[in-house]
Amino acid sequence: MNGVVLAAIIIGITGLLIGLLLGIAGKKFAVEVDERVENVRELLPSNNCGGCGYAGCDAMAEAIVKGEAKANSCPSLSKERIAEIASIMGTEAEESEKKVAFVKCKGTCDKTKIKYDYYGIADCKKLSLVPGDGEKVCREGCMGYGSCVKVCAFDAIHIINGIAAVDREKCVACGKCVAECPKHLIELVPYSAKHIVQCSSHEKGKNVKLACEVGCIGCGLCVRQCEAGAIVLNDNLAYIDQEKCIKCGKCAEKCPSKIII
Repeated sequence: MNGVVLAAIIIGITGLLIGLLLGIAGKKFAVEVDERVENVRELLPSNNCGGCGYAGCDAMAEAIVKGEAKANSCPSLSKERIAEIASIMGTEAEESEKKVAFVKCKGTCDKTKIKYDYYGIADCKKLSLVPGDGEKVCREGCMGYGSCVKVCAFDAIHIINGIAAVDREKCVACGKCVAECPKHLIELVPYSAKHIVQCSSHEKGKNVKLACEVGCIGCGLCVRQCEAGAIVLNDNLAYIDQEKCIKCGKCAEKCPSKIII
């Protein structure tokens, strides 16, 4: 009986000593955390999408506090949240507009022409390896097999009538769909953008029409109508500079293919 009591005493004393040593070590080697990190972290959306270029929202908060990132580095933050973060950091909030993904193709099933039927794996990257670069006659259009859908963690992109369509309200501009598309059809544009060319084909007008009813034919009417000089014709394809665009709508009115939306 005495042996049991002695063992219990020894174990108790050992436990107390270990606890005491751990407490001392904890205080001695404690890492001081800047309270601003936690305050900034609370204002971030917790998406952990990587759209800011950092591993997640925790890393983003630390980068902002260290001065390695700006208050508006998170693409899904509202102006109000950006202003709050800037206030915590004692800086002025830089103007930043929400961006959304935009698919530069309007070739739905009823508008584009098909050269063969594909029965393989439903994935655009896999289809891009098939001879002919996909089943559609237009080799630069949306394949419609949803590689972009699979990587979107926010249910913001779906295949509708053969092409990818973005839900602007759900999109957080993380950029994963942009990186995933093998045709490079998706780009991030300002949320307020009113006129964008929904086509990516660089073919000449005649070939475009043979492949798709709604492709850009490179006629240049939009360029001539733009008083702000915001539109250029590059290799048979119109492009609108959103910083120069005054949203007058004349380009969309004159476009014969109606692909400026």
